[in-house]
Amino acid sequence: QVQLVESGGGLVQAGGSLRLSCAASGRTFSTYAMGWFRQAPGKEREFVAAIRWSWGTTYYADSVKGRFSVSRDNAKNTVDLQMNSLKPEDTAVYYCASKTNDSDRSGFLRDDQFNYWGQGTQVTVSS
Repeated sequence: QVQLVESGGGLVQAGGSLRLSCAASGRTFSTYAMGWFRQAPGKEREFVAAIRWSWGTTYYADSVKGRFSVSRDNAKNTVDLQMNSLKPEDTAVYYCASKTNDSDRSGFLRDDQFNYWGQGTQVTVSS
C-alpha cells in the first residue's frame, strides 16, 4: 500500500509560480514512476508530468513544456512540481499519482496506468 499527500496549492496571478509537493508513505520501495495529473471543473483528468523513479527521466504534456518541472527525492520519497509562468488555463485540482512495480498496466503517461492517488490540491491562476 502507498499513501500520497499533496501540498502547496493556492491562488496565484498569471505569470506567477507555485511549487507542489507530494509525500509518499507505505510501500514506497516498489515505486516505478510518479506523476502529476490535473482536472478542471467539467473536464477530463489530464496528464501533466511524470518521472521515472530510478532513472529520473522526466515527461511533460505539451501544454506545460518549458514552464513546469518535476523532480524527486528518492531518500525522502517526495516528488515536486515546480510551476512557472502560470496561465489561467492551468487552474485545476492537481493530483499526485504513483505507479508501483507490480502494476497490472504498462506505461506511466495515462491515469489508468497509475495505481495510487492523492486527494488533490487546488491551483487557481487569476488573469
